Amino acid sequence: MNKPLRKIEWLVWGGLFMVIATILLAFLLSVLRYRTATSQPLPILAEVADFNLTNQQGQVFTLANLRGQVWVADIIFTRCAGPCPRMTRQMKELQDALPPTSKARLVTLTTDPVFDTPHVLRLYSERFGANPERWTFLTGSKDQIARLATSSLKLTAVEKTPAERESPEDLFIHSTIFVVVDKQGRLRGVFESGGEGIDPLSVKAKIISTVKRLEKES
Repeated sequence: MNKPLRKIEWLVWGGLFMVIATILLAFLLSVLRYRTATSQPLPILAEVADFNLTNQQGQVFTLANLRGQVWVADIIFTRCAGPCPRMTRQMKELQDALPPTSKARLVTLTTDPVFDTPHVLRLYSERFGANPERWTFLTGSKDQIARLATSSLKLTAVEKTPAERESPEDLFIHSTIFVVVDKQGRLRGVFESGGEGIDPLSVKAKIISTVKRLEKES
């Protein structure tokens, strides 16, 4: 082989080596960043105060019912024609995605306790395929709901005035987020459920990952 061809061959192999080395370095850096991010403890955002509400079975439900379990919560109302059905479907997907060995719970609060009685919530939960052993729907007085939602879980719910309503079902402005609470009743994660540029599959994966991390904590 003459020298020009050999030189070209070395240049080709050298370029290929550099490409492979660059790809490998990028991969290692991404793994390092992932391990660094997932090794950091999740922040404690708030403490969940005790509450006394009623579930879809008509039973009293308190914070003690969730002690020792990680749980995911959101807030909706059954007459909602906006984001609530989408959020409830996403919660159903979370229910289906949780491993059978997981003890994590799902909790849905209503912003409309006057209409959303335990009976109404039970029918709504059945419509979306909620497993009552995993997924609890809660109602109570407006003050009780507000204390848990706003003060503890950082969820917002504001009733619209009749003049502000665009339809008979347009009753509330409320959060469209999911929050994750640890075994000790501490708020540890907040995730937007949807919107422009937000991938629901990515949201679900992040919530499941957070739940798994918190379940490993003592």
